Amino acid sequence: MSTYGTRLLSKGMQGADVEELQIRLAGFRGTLPDGEFGPGTELQVAKFQVDVMGRSAPSGIADSSTLKAIDSFADQFLIDFSRLKCRCGMCDGFGQGKFRGKYLGNRKTEEFHLYEYPGIHRMLLWAVRAAHFYMPKHPFTFSSGYRCSVNNQQNHRNTTNHCGKAVDLDIKPKPGETRQDDVLKCREVRGKLVELSNAQIGWEARNRKSLEPDSMAPTWVHYDVRSYEAKYLDDRYFCKDLVTLNARTPILF
Repeated sequence: MSTYGTRLLSKGMQGADVEELQIRLAGFRGTLPDGEFGPGTELQVAKFQVDVMGRSAPSGIADSSTLKAIDSFADQFLIDFSRLKCRCGMCDGFGQGKFRGKYLGNRKTEEFHLYEYPGIHRMLLWAVRAAHFYMPKHPFTFSSGYRCSVNNQQNHRNTTNHCGKAVDLDIKPKPGETRQDDVLKCREVRGKLVELSNAQIGWEARNRKSLEPDSMAPTWVHYDVRSYEAKYLDDRYFCKDLVTLNARTPILF
């Protein structure tokens, strides 16, 4: 398996480095981390080259300059993990790895999976970076990140999304803005995420990033990956710190 940063990546190639590229470009149209450089991944690369790198004629090929630009993009849009940590006071901030394969009732779907994943899904956080890039007029903070089973008990909840599969984004208000202004801004952000990052409102489609509708989240933006198949929710996709999120490697070609 090829290490990310050791070769040029283009359509038709396969490998762990292709998977890593797909993760890092999750907010640019978005595809799945299947390690197959197909048309969707080519579109991701081209979108990044046009929108971030300013190329008028994108190649859709992840050459060394593109990989270096992705690293620079990560440095520009840092993720504050202190705001993502669970507030229960009992776990390390990202659960205790409990309840793998355990579900609420008899409903064995990811919506009801009680497992405390080991961190936040990396694709989700890279997608949040793209949201920051595309919508600078709406500065975000994390209003909710990890919420383990203890936190749920403390707050009389039984939801499982926030055991690593979801974050909530809060748009900083401007002086004089009303609640309705906040509702409208959140609605606009959801529309942009559907357009730009291949997200969906709701959870009907499989293997798509999801957003709660404004009937459920009127004044914040809930973003999750609970519709992903189990193979895309493997422990290796989750991280607890910026170093693991960035997985920084030297570009050697």
